[in-house]
Amino acid sequence: MRTLVYRKSRRQRGREPERHKLHVAKGDTVRVIRGEHRGKEGKILRVHPKQFRIVVEGVNIVKKHKRATGAPGSESGIIEFPALIAASNVMLLDPKSGEPTRVRRRRDKDGTVERIAIKSGQPIPRVR
Repeated sequence: MRTLVYRKSRRQRGREPERHKLHVAKGDTVRVIRGEHRGKEGKILRVHPKQFRIVVEGVNIVKKHKRATGAPGSESGIIEFPALIAASNVMLLDPKSGEPTRVRRRRDKDGTVERIAIKSGQPIPRVR
């Protein structure tokens, strides 16, 4: 007869979810290549590497109905804001032509990592 082993006791507890390596960063200009908002361009406002999701300005606008709280100055109403989309659904824009491109990384002699557009070979500057 087999011994009974509980699955829950076998799993690792308190493990932090892995961070995904993203090809885009905050401040980059991207174009949506998949989904309902295909073809739209915008700047990345926020990046969530644990969820592999990003927030792009003017893309995936949702409405939230906000109730007024007891705090002074808070009003009720309908708020519109951009929601998260998957990072795989966007492509970085080439700085030379403005077309979507894949990204390559190159390490300089001093150890800094530089992103390079595959279509034109131009370096993509980091916006900090």
